[in-house]
Amino acid sequence: MTPVSHIRNLAIVAHIDHGKTTLIDSVFRATRTFRENQNVATRLMDNYDLERERGITIRAKHCSVTWNDHLINIIDTPGHVDFSGEVERVLSMVDSVLLLVDANEGPMPQTRYVLMRALRLGLRPIVVINKVDRPNARPDHALNKTFDLFVDLGATDQQAHFPVLYGSGLAGWMVRDLVTDTHEGMDALFETVIEEVPSPQVDEDGPFLMQVSTLAWSDYVGQIGCGRVLRGSLNKGQPFHRIVTRWTDPSTPESGWHVTGTSQGKGVHMWVTRGLDRVEVDTISAGDIVWLAGPDEIGIGDVFSALEDPTSAPQPLEIEEPTVSAFFLVNSGPFSGQDGTAVMLRELKERLQREQRVNVALRVEDIGRSDGVKVSGRGELHLAILIEEMRREGLEFCVSRPEVITHVDAEGQILEPLEQLIIDVPEEYQGVVIEKLARRKGIMRTMETVGTGILRIEFEIPTRGLIGYRSEFLTDTRGLGIMSSRAVGHGPWQGTIGARNRGSAVSMETGPVTAYAIEGLQERAVIFVEPTDRVYAGQIVGENSRPGDLMCNPTKRKNLTNHRSSTKDVGVTLAAPLRMALEQAMGWIADDELVEVTPKSIRMRKAILDAEERKRHQKHQLGALA
Repeated sequence: MTPVSHIRNLAIVAHIDHGKTTLIDSVFRATRTFRENQNVATRLMDNYDLERERGITIRAKHCSVTWNDHLINIIDTPGHVDFSGEVERVLSMVDSVLLLVDANEGPMPQTRYVLMRALRLGLRPIVVINKVDRPNARPDHALNKTFDLFVDLGATDQQAHFPVLYGSGLAGWMVRDLVTDTHEGMDALFETVIEEVPSPQVDEDGPFLMQVSTLAWSDYVGQIGCGRVLRGSLNKGQPFHRIVTRWTDPSTPESGWHVTGTSQGKGVHMWVTRGLDRVEVDTISAGDIVWLAGPDEIGIGDVFSALEDPTSAPQPLEIEEPTVSAFFLVNSGPFSGQDGTAVMLRELKERLQREQRVNVALRVEDIGRSDGVKVSGRGELHLAILIEEMRREGLEFCVSRPEVITHVDAEGQILEPLEQLIIDVPEEYQGVVIEKLARRKGIMRTMETVGTGILRIEFEIPTRGLIGYRSEFLTDTRGLGIMSSRAVGHGPWQGTIGARNRGSAVSMETGPVTAYAIEGLQERAVIFVEPTDRVYAGQIVGENSRPGDLMCNPTKRKNLTNHRSSTKDVGVTLAAPLRMALEQAMGWIADDELVEVTPKSIRMRKAILDAEERKRHQKHQLGALA
């Protein structure tokens, strides 16, 4: 058992793609966590397929390394704004953070957010200027901008006097002085962590106390809670009290918190993290980050205490509120069940309830619809990741267009979520970007030059203005633009944001697509399908070049006769179809359309497949408005 004085708990926080997970790979190599002949993949902490494919961290991960008899518990946190809630909770388990800043980009929106959370908890960060070996690196500029950010966020004198390291997580070296120190090894990082990160301030001899900060699920042992032991120790099988605390009003934590219930439990299974593995132990003690299973129900912020006195419990953890919602519906299309497993409403609810056991930022509401439920999350990507996981499990279902969640203040004013948007774009594309964002109610705040021909533009924009814009932005900037955003709260409703100004090309028939039909259709629409694809009546097969829907027959065949055609030797020339990814499709569809998700394909369709029924429904809506 490692003495508390030799334990260091810290989290690695940064903006997306600033090198958190890559740095941990170098930490493992430097501490010889694996055998010399062991085959070790890169980005070890990204152990989900989606994380490796997208190059992002989705869930916070725990690992530990040993260096000079010191146990260093490290938590790798997500860098994307949609998963920022993971960062909020794990910071309660650590005593400091490694704040990674890209030597070229400097502090970005998520850098500001995670630093703000760390400073509020009284943590003193260690700043790591990463990727200094890049040709366009500006370490001094990045450091100055980081210091300005500390001051802007109200850091104390002690917090603003932060230690600084320079290095390359990919190359595997860190130094204190970029000019004089040799660019080899990670010793400078470990020495700084041991010197600057305080050991856990805990009571080793007091009665057991622990607060749950992260959840996991096992089909064998049930709910598992993870957190740092704040006081005392617990033996396997020893009973304790589970104290459930919640804020009185989640939107205003200052109003206080209260105990909502207590129950009995015991530690049936207990683990600690060593390297990348969970190791089951018989005793857990103060200062260490542990996993515990036993109580039937475990929630974020729950307190496990040897004392029944609720006043000894720490305050609850804040659980982030969702900002975007969409309807998850049973697949009612004619091709239902052909690509995967067509789920009924009961099965859809069960799958989403399982997700809620570990994904506490997710909300599932049954609003009385017979065909689906309302699912709310932290952003468009948060929902898209869940949808992608479900389709890879073989499930088929439909998803509506995401919409933002609004609030009403005391004066009856409608408030909507706002975001700070930062864009790096070549100068020649600034005009089209500013024009498009202005249409989406974006307000430009600042503009500066960050490199040769590169502009950094900051906007404040409603969250709904960004839905479906990312793919359009990449097209407008020829793939050279970079955009990132973070939630900054709520503001007054900004009015109507115009939807796409083009309609959909909707199939009238069911059957295989023919080249003959597509050849004539592609002159009036951007086509989403190709010959031999099977489509059904009501499926969207393209984007009309004009407003309004275009009814078409992509299955039309050329009539055969016994006369020689004057064009029989002329070849058919077809443009490549536009294949939309899941996020693109969710952002592209209109309010009366759905995305049909199956394990093999992503289709778009009308919510009401029958053309005549759609017309009657539209007339009924117009009559109701009149």
